[in-house]
Amino acid sequence: MEHIVYVVDDDHAVRRSVVGLLESAGLNALDFSSAESFLQHPFDDLPSCIILDMQMPAISGFEVADALRASGREIPIIYLTGHGTIPMTVKAMKGGAYEFLTKPVASNDLLNSVDQALKLAQDNTLQRQEQYSLKQRHLSLTPREQEVLQLAISGLLNKQIAAELGVSEITVKVHRRRVMEKMQARSLADLVRAAERLTRNQPSE
Repeated sequence: MEHIVYVVDDDHAVRRSVVGLLESAGLNALDFSSAESFLQHPFDDLPSCIILDMQMPAISGFEVADALRASGREIPIIYLTGHGTIPMTVKAMKGGAYEFLTKPVASNDLLNSVDQALKLAQDNTLQRQEQYSLKQRHLSLTPREQEVLQLAISGLLNKQIAAELGVSEITVKVHRRRVMEKMQARSLADLVRAAERLTRNQPSE
């Protein structure tokens, strides 16, 4: 799977050094000299991570992380700073940072952090794709099929569902079979798990 490593640092020498290291390891790197230019960049829907300078003019690393979170982007962040403190590290990790490294950083340490962050990003991307596919399958159900789905996962038998909906048991069996096919569920347990994932990932009001 393709990927991108964003490098955001106002220090040209550091930025070019990091990009050179990443490219030598076969990684796709895209660098920015300011937080503003990075945040205005049209993001690709690819697994990615950010190597982010903590202290930059105008916008700090923490503010970049806040802006990404506000936009709904979940990109693992590897903070890189020349003036790290314990309180700063704690704040970064509590804020969801993947890693916090100080300059100068050992090449292996940085590459290992990037490798693990990209694996996490890839997992997140796959989960988003699976969730989108699940939502599309659910949307393909007719209103009646959605009713049958809800009654089936609540534990009702076909006879009970038929009585609840005022239809024949044969009709319920047809609807239930279509629900299973559209939701790509092999068993009732699969159907229950799918419904739980849909409910769990709905935005709270």
